[in-house]
Amino acid sequence: MQHSTISRRKFIQGSTLALAALGLRQTLTLQAASGPKLPVALQLYSIRNDCAKDFDAALAEVAKLGFDGVEFAGYHKYDGKPAELRKKLDDLNLKVAATHIGTGNFRGDALKRAVDFHQAIGCKYLVVPGDGDFTNPAKCEALAETFNQTAATLKPLGMACGYHNHTSEFKKHGDKTFWDLFAERTTKDVILQQDCGWTAAAGLDPVEMMKRYPGRMKSTHFKPTVVNNEPGKKAFIGQDSVDWVAVIEGCLKYGGTEWITLEQEAYPDGKSPLESSAISFAALKKLLA
Repeated sequence: MQHSTISRRKFIQGSTLALAALGLRQTLTLQAASGPKLPVALQLYSIRNDCAKDFDAALAEVAKLGFDGVEFAGYHKYDGKPAELRKKLDDLNLKVAATHIGTGNFRGDALKRAVDFHQAIGCKYLVVPGDGDFTNPAKCEALAETFNQTAATLKPLGMACGYHNHTSEFKKHGDKTFWDLFAERTTKDVILQQDCGWTAAAGLDPVEMMKRYPGRMKSTHFKPTVVNNEPGKKAFIGQDSVDWVAVIEGCLKYGGTEWITLEQEAYPDGKSPLESSAISFAALKKLLA
């Protein structure tokens, strides 16, 4: 009887350890499957009036909210002062996800100046947020070649250039959209900074766009968007029309995304731009957890 009891105890203990080990392996497997956590930046155009009023205070508020970094839409008091801007960012523990600049910065001597400035502040991606030539049938091919040449110059420096969509880029030219034509005419070193909100507003699926051009959406915009005035929706992450869970999965699986950038361009319920950004960021963090 005593021998039988001891055997049962050993069996139970062994089973418990085996189950614990299995549970640990399952946990590790789930963690590995979930992939790396994506850092989140705020596109400072979201709070552009705050930036214009007091840029240092605006940056401090972004840091206080817990963002990992920022994406620039102008440099205000730090224009031409990269060392001072880098110190401010370091003091606030903010990284630079990317910057929005004009295509003119890719031409002639302007490119060297742009490279020097953005290397100094730790900015890897130079992104154009719009150019009329993109949807100009006579000029779009030459624009794509400008991006190719710029990307070839930037690549040895560990940098890249790219383009950010709105809805107009999805207009058709022949049997293809201008976005598709640009993607086909540029090398894979040119990033496609998809704004998933604008993609959804154009009636397209952001995840399908990632599948179509895998690995090229190193920087991806999360813009809360209500499509076609959908009833009961608000332009906050998690309350809008976009399936952000699917988009996050797409970023990890297809997009090659290194940075998620929140861009808050609508301010529901009378909230300020900073308050609106905070609401969307809080919801986004829960989705990413």
